[in-house]
Amino acid sequence: MRRSARTVKIGEKKIGGNEKIAVQSMLNVPPYDIKNNIKEALRLKNAGCDILRIAIPDIDSVGLIYEIKQKVDIPIVADIHFNYKLAIESVAAGADKIRINPGNIGDESRIKKVVNACNNKSLPIRIGVNSGSLEKDILKKYSHPTAEALCESAIYNIRLLEKFDFDNIVLSLKSSNVKTMIDAYRLIANKCDYPLHLGVTETGTKKIGIIKSSIGIGALLAEGIGDTIRVSLTADPIEEIIAARNILRVLNLDNTGVEIISCPTCGRTKIDIINLTNKVENELKNCKKNIKVAVMGCVVNGPGEAKEADIGIAGGDGVGLLFKNGEIIRKVKEKDILKELVKEIESL
Repeated sequence: MRRSARTVKIGEKKIGGNEKIAVQSMLNVPPYDIKNNIKEALRLKNAGCDILRIAIPDIDSVGLIYEIKQKVDIPIVADIHFNYKLAIESVAAGADKIRINPGNIGDESRIKKVVNACNNKSLPIRIGVNSGSLEKDILKKYSHPTAEALCESAIYNIRLLEKFDFDNIVLSLKSSNVKTMIDAYRLIANKCDYPLHLGVTETGTKKIGIIKSSIGIGALLAEGIGDTIRVSLTADPIEEIIAARNILRVLNLDNTGVEIISCPTCGRTKIDIINLTNKVENELKNCKKNIKVAVMGCVVNGPGEAKEADIGIAGGDGVGLLFKNGEIIRKVKEKDILKELVKEIESL
């Protein structure tokens, strides 16, 4: 059962409540390169990004918010550290949400100014807690960034905003340690009803980062915890969207696009199933149909083992079987397997 969270609006996108889990990513182009930032924002949106975060390191980069808003229809989150004035200017530039760690913005008078600016535009604030941003007293208390320390920091920062009658809040409690991240979100999920943005931070390259994110984000989503997600990778941000969508799809939380199932091969395999599966995946990468496609290496067991697939192929010795819902519809030559499969999918 999904955790009950209040609904928060980010631009035209709603999160929390019974809304779909939203996928986020972040631009990685220098903020002064307007042309390529717009290009990347369009790529991310077309790949399935729901909410886009932008780093705002200085006053000159604030203009990027306005430029992207003019060209790309996607909610924009301004990522702010240390300088509260950048948050206020980002609100004026048209940001749809402000991401801060209130503890590093400065004294309470500065926090109040950010809160007032967001309140005037009905904008939410994401409190971004992570292992490297813990308050000194909390870090001293726990000696290192434990799940309990992250949770306590989140509560502390919530109270800072609530002190000024602000409750349009989203929370994240990120760690590069997967177990710590999972435990921290479990703790905070029982202490408030604010929407939660899930992510494992600093995961590394695509290869290991997807594994860490799938475990951390997937475990929590399977428990009903989480309202938005980001798969953080040291890679092209498009890879973050692909991975995030795949996590949602395998948990039946997203029905956009193709799910491919394939056998791991064995001694019975008489076709290059690895190469064939890669070709099928590439051919269908832009297909938006909500279908399950099976690629099996054995004509004897393939259709039966993959009978829950909407459509599939099973390779044999120079031939292949094309099947729908476990029922064989025809035999095709091995060289025509991919072409015939795509033809059938197009007709669905």
